[in-house]
Amino acid sequence: MPATSPQKNSRDGRTEEQRKIDEWLPITSSRNAKWWYSAFHNVTAMVGAGVLGLPYAMAELGWGPGVAVMFISWVITLYTLWQMVEMHEMVPGKRFDRYHELGQHVFGKKLGLYIVVPQQLVVEVGLDIVYMVTGGKSFQKIHDLVCTPGNCVEIKLTYYIMIFASVHFVLSHLPNFNAISGVSLIAAIMSLSYCTIAWVASLDKGVQPDVDYGYRAKNTGEAIFNFFSGLGEVAFAYAGHNVVLEIQATIPSTPEKPSKGPMWKGVVVAYTVVALCYFPVALIGYYTFGNSVSDNILISLNKPTWIIVLANAFVVIHIIGSYQLYAIPVFDMVETYLVKKRRFKPTWYLRFATRNLYVAFTMIVGIIFPFFGGLLGFFGGFAFAPTTYFLPCIMWLSIYKPKKWGLSWTTNWICIILGVLLTVLAPIGGLRTIIIQAKDYEFFS
Repeated sequence: MPATSPQKNSRDGRTEEQRKIDEWLPITSSRNAKWWYSAFHNVTAMVGAGVLGLPYAMAELGWGPGVAVMFISWVITLYTLWQMVEMHEMVPGKRFDRYHELGQHVFGKKLGLYIVVPQQLVVEVGLDIVYMVTGGKSFQKIHDLVCTPGNCVEIKLTYYIMIFASVHFVLSHLPNFNAISGVSLIAAIMSLSYCTIAWVASLDKGVQPDVDYGYRAKNTGEAIFNFFSGLGEVAFAYAGHNVVLEIQATIPSTPEKPSKGPMWKGVVVAYTVVALCYFPVALIGYYTFGNSVSDNILISLNKPTWIIVLANAFVVIHIIGSYQLYAIPVFDMVETYLVKKRRFKPTWYLRFATRNLYVAFTMIVGIIFPFFGGLLGFFGGFAFAPTTYFLPCIMWLSIYKPKKWGLSWTTNWICIILGVLLTVLAPIGGLRTIIIQAKDYEFFS
């Protein structure tokens, strides 16, 4: 009988070196989270920059289509999120801790990587870039509101983005999801707080005398492009799927008590909070300002000053947590590649270098392209729609093979068709918005 390697672990087949690497990597290093971690992590991941742009999206979509797109998106994404939670442990004894691992199981080792990783990176890096812009604009709004007229020194948006980024040069060195649980909890509370302030302040402001609910476009072609962009902005608001498997990976699991139970419990709580944030902000914000609403509702609100300052401060705190939540899977990908493929040693200085470079990259891109509304529409359609609206459905059909024309089969194909249409149409409007806004923009201004 051949001797067993002394380094081999009898429980899961990993060597001691592999175990140490997994314990160092961000996603697999800690598995003691509770169900409420799932709740506030998902709120932090979902409710972010997107919610502030929903009144603007309503202005581009119009009352009827806007409400329909909002509601349908909420239902579809809750359904596909349930699918992701279920598929996390669909193979007995194995956990798909990362989105691309599930993709590899469904599509094959190489094809799964090619399908999932580029889209997931676009979503996560794209979100962090938008959060840089949002954080900088919120800082700028606070300064403009509290500054005494006549004594204000005009400061470029570039410097506000740099101030926001400086926080992440510190927080990015927290090792994993559980290490940022406190930051994420505070961020989730802040999201509900500033959303409440946004719609209550809009309600208090009252419908504007010159409010107009018609399309702001000057012609039919422009209205169509704006409509496409609005679709992307709504899609952007539902981006939590890209980190859901990674969040679930932090919850302990046994055959008797799989992680999907507490994970789903947290998701239901999170989606209830999402509805309480999204629908009042979108509907009341649009009702108050009509098609003149800004692409960030808080920019349209100037009074009462102290309330709007507080709301913008809450936004900054919240997106600090959101940035970290989407950065950790990116850190995990980069560190996994460097340690497992390139054979770098898992050291603190490797982590220090890679994470600082990432923060610097998102900061610089945010400074160069601070086009908030266009970024929402472009990223929302280009990558968020596939990973959120229809990729989980394709995986579900491939794995479970439900009966043709049955309820499950039909539901999934409806989601796939709507998601593909969103993926094709939304980036067109978002890219056009970026081009128009870029005409009068000077780099690093």
